[in-house]
Amino acid sequence: MHTGAYSDFKNNLLDQASELRARIRSGDHTAPTSGQANSLLQGNVVILPSEWAGDFLLYCQNNPVACPLIGMSQPGDPTLPDLGHDLDIRTDVPEYQVFRNGERAETATDLKSLWRDDLVTFVLGCSFSFEDALIRAGLSVRNVDEGRNVSMFRSNIATRPAGPFSGNMVVSMRPFNGADAIRAIQITTRLPKAHGAPVHIGDPALIGIEDVNQPDFGDPVTIRPGELPLFWACGVTPQLALENARLPFAITHVPGKMLLTERLNEELAVL
Repeated sequence: MHTGAYSDFKNNLLDQASELRARIRSGDHTAPTSGQANSLLQGNVVILPSEWAGDFLLYCQNNPVACPLIGMSQPGDPTLPDLGHDLDIRTDVPEYQVFRNGERAETATDLKSLWRDDLVTFVLGCSFSFEDALIRAGLSVRNVDEGRNVSMFRSNIATRPAGPFSGNMVVSMRPFNGADAIRAIQITTRLPKAHGAPVHIGDPALIGIEDVNQPDFGDPVTIRPGELPLFWACGVTPQLALENARLPFAITHVPGKMLLTERLNEELAVL
């Protein structure tokens, strides 16, 4: 793609993103963001007091597959200029989950009344970014096709602790037939900041999932005869770590309702 065409392509995407963020800020869009503004990087969000920011940063560094860090704010600063020129973390997520003492206390569509000068924002890569790459390669992504949130499960795969943060990995699942599963692995391996290759393929029971049709987060999707479930590390993993850490106060996105950035997925690809 020559420079002019690339610039037009990105500007068109940024216009889409700006329009969607405006709808999110106004409360008109509170739905999952899977399949929205394709080709732009989406992010999981963790917001917590600066007292615990160092430990959480180490937790991300200890678990780069589940928690691929793509952005971090200064304390009290709601902007993330490297991810979006006018991005405001207080308003630009469709729905927020508020944690109090490790419990999911309430949800909110903006953080204006909850914002504090000591809050630090972490943005982590998201599998919705690799869904775009899969679709552009001609693969069918079931949750997008069915207009549903992706299926997410608590697994028995342990993460590496840091400070008060610990817990098992949350995984997201997408089914593919054998040939498409191989292609999906090849494609997602190039995107380590969007969780990279699957962490498990096949029998869900081997990673502690009793019923693949009953996700812990998100929606169930159709698994057709002969298809393999592929499981990727998921950015909801830190929400379990927050439950275990029992911080007095923290905020995340509601699973499936992500932060839309102005970075292209391909900017973070490797190989």
